[in-house]
Amino acid sequence: MTDALPLNVTGLQAKIDASPFNAGMGIIVTHADAEAEEVVMRLEMRPEFERAHGTGQYHGGVISAFIDTVGDYALVVNRGGGVPTINYRTDFLRPASNTALTGRAKVRRAGRTVAVVDIDVYDEQGRLVAVGRGTYGTQVG
Repeated sequence: MTDALPLNVTGLQAKIDASPFNAGMGIIVTHADAEAEEVVMRLEMRPEFERAHGTGQYHGGVISAFIDTVGDYALVVNRGGGVPTINYRTDFLRPASNTALTGRAKVRRAGRTVAVVDIDVYDEQGRLVAVGRGTYGTQVG
């Protein structure tokens, strides 16, 4: 059985929850716009995400994993399945402490085999804390 495309918030959340890693992070899909090829997701701070015990500051690896996931799912919304990450980068702009994070991804170009997605990560005050760019294979696998 295949999912009806494009996927909505509920369909994307089901895909997130089916991944032990993504479900373990507790990622929540809050917006999906298949026509615009944009998704928005939320990540709540938890003690296991801290870079040092008691700081409330996110470890950079958590933010990077969040960026990769949000970018990937901006493509999944129209493809229905996971697409492989070819490469991604993260630029950290400010520390993120004691805050939930919101990731917004926008597909810049999706070709026959490769796509480029830009991802912005904001804290609860709306400050940009990190940006990312992901390159993904467009063949669903």
